[in-house]
Amino acid sequence: MSRATKRKHVVQEVLNDYILPSAEQFIVQVVASKGNNLHEVVTDSGDQFLVTMPSKFRKNVWIKRSDFLLVEPIEEGDKVKAEIISILYKNQVKYIKEEGKWPPGFSDVKKEKNDGANNNDGEARNTEDEEDSDSDLFVNTNRHAVAYEESDDDTDDDDEDVDDELV
Repeated sequence: MSRATKRKHVVQEVLNDYILPSAEQFIVQVVASKGNNLHEVVTDSGDQFLVTMPSKFRKNVWIKRSDFLLVEPIEEGDKVKAEIISILYKNQVKYIKEEGKWPPGFSDVKKEKNDGANNNDGEARNTEDEEDSDSDLFVNTNRHAVAYEESDDDTDDDDEDVDDELV
């Protein structure tokens, strides 16, 4: 099998397979990438440890901070305690929640994020405000955040008045 064909099959498997965690598998959230195909993750109970990415995923799929993963424990690891089985995307997370297999600790995180999207009155925003919001846009964490401010200075108007008086 060629590399391109393998990549195609692996990507299709990751995107289109809707799997539920078995008895020994569990769901974790990525905290940081440690390099060398290792990722630091946190469970719904707050335990942090390292997981390894199997060779079939390497250079084919990417994992970023706050992604959810389905992992399976490995016996031989002291620091690396699990291996990634699947990367969970939005539709797969929704499917797992519908089946009632989603860890309760991660459900609380989502509720807190959704509560922040409500107005001070506790009422949800109307759809026009949500469409105008830029909060769902990708934020590049590799760049410094720059705040642009508009000034209401009348310096341009003052310069024009001075020019008119001289003429």
